[in-house]
Amino acid sequence: MGAITYDMEIPSSISAEKMFKAFVLDGDTIIPKALPHAITGVQTLEGDGGVGTIKLTTFGEGSVHKSVKHRIDGLDKENFTYSYSIIEGGALDVFESISYHIKIVATPDGGCICKNRSIYQPKCDAQVSEEEIKAGKERASGIFKKVEAYLLANPDC
Repeated sequence: MGAITYDMEIPSSISAEKMFKAFVLDGDTIIPKALPHAITGVQTLEGDGGVGTIKLTTFGEGSVHKSVKHRIDGLDKENFTYSYSIIEGGALDVFESISYHIKIVATPDGGCICKNRSIYQPKCDAQVSEEEIKAGKERASGIFKKVEAYLLANPDC
């Protein structure tokens, strides 16, 4: 089975700069606040937050996975782009590799669109259903929308 790639665009009323700061630059503190039952913490294990940094995300009770480690592969603060790969835990029991490429684009109304490309490379014997792909898309969209709701409720972030 070849790589599974999906693209998703999620609109927001939050400015691109503010969303990138909250979702990417301050995500280690904002995301656990926005999703306190789903994500209990994000810890930097290696690096300074730039390319090559390795982070550990710990999930809340009831999650399918306990934690996941990811490596930052790209970070462009001027163009609001961010790429990372899962390197341990999570769904790597079924996939050889998982990578995400995020670009937050300003819209004329002062909001933004989060463009997310996810690339899953299944292990040779793994079978991945459309339902699993759809669930992954819904989780990604849900995280973005929870961060948006958190920023709307806490405008001074």
